[in-house]
Amino acid sequence: MRTTIEEVVGFVGLGRMGSAMAANLAMSGYRVLGYVRRADRSSALAASGIHPVTSLDELSACGVLISMLPDDAALVEVMVGPRQTGGLIRTLAAGAVHLSMSTVSPQCATDLAAEHARHGQGYVAAPVFGNPDAAKARELFIISAGAPDCIARCRSLLDALGQKTFVVGDVPAAANLVKLAGNVMSAATMEIMGEVLALARKSGLNPEQLLTILTSTLFGSRVHRIYGRKIVSQHYAPAGLVLPLALKDIRLALAEAEKAAVPMPSVSVVRDRLLAGIAKGYAHLDWSALGLIAAEEAGLNQKR
Repeated sequence: MRTTIEEVVGFVGLGRMGSAMAANLAMSGYRVLGYVRRADRSSALAASGIHPVTSLDELSACGVLISMLPDDAALVEVMVGPRQTGGLIRTLAAGAVHLSMSTVSPQCATDLAAEHARHGQGYVAAPVFGNPDAAKARELFIISAGAPDCIARCRSLLDALGQKTFVVGDVPAAANLVKLAGNVMSAATMEIMGEVLALARKSGLNPEQLLTILTSTLFGSRVHRIYGRKIVSQHYAPAGLVLPLALKDIRLALAEAEKAAVPMPSVSVVRDRLLAGIAKGYAHLDWSALGLIAAEEAGLNQKR
């Protein structure tokens, strides 16, 4: 059974990504209840067709609840909550489905899926590849995993949010591991692009021309093109993914690698580079600022 337009959809996590996604659902005809902590955001959300609510209890009647929160702690706080009062899991009706689109650890997904099951609810992990601009344009790639009937229930929502959904099985944690793998490869790609473009600049080559050659021949992926352009133009704000959140994802991936006894030395380098950027005061910048760090270490002046 697929989600119908008449069914109420709840949304928690209305940052740049979440706001764009919730607005797209509203434009597709869904009644979207969006939780906001700050009442002053209500008018802007309402203008996007989202119905703002200021209490989590107001989401209790939602058939599907979507979360787009920054990390494990934020997601657990909302869904499980303090032992004394509980979180949304305790207030959602039996039969509701939690569509978790946050980038969280596989263990967090496993724990939440089990907790939802104890309350007769479904859980689908569906993290995304894409930045806020891609979210607004419905160009996200979605990685989903969960019980087939729950994924079917959410299919129309996923179709309204992205350009393609990949189903990677019925174990929710699998989707989160795929997402971490993609973010690891993206970060490592930005690191090497930053180093190569710093070499080009310091050697007198035109970095824009080099990027055009590379992306027109052997390296034409979205990561090379989109983030390579940010590095060449030294344009690191506004951020799609800020350095601390990128570091969070790298740490989660390294933790999974350690559990599986898989050395990932290149990823450890990226972790240290992200730490260096945060130490330099770049926590507010996009993770493509790995290129900024590489250039500065090469003695090149950079825009901030």
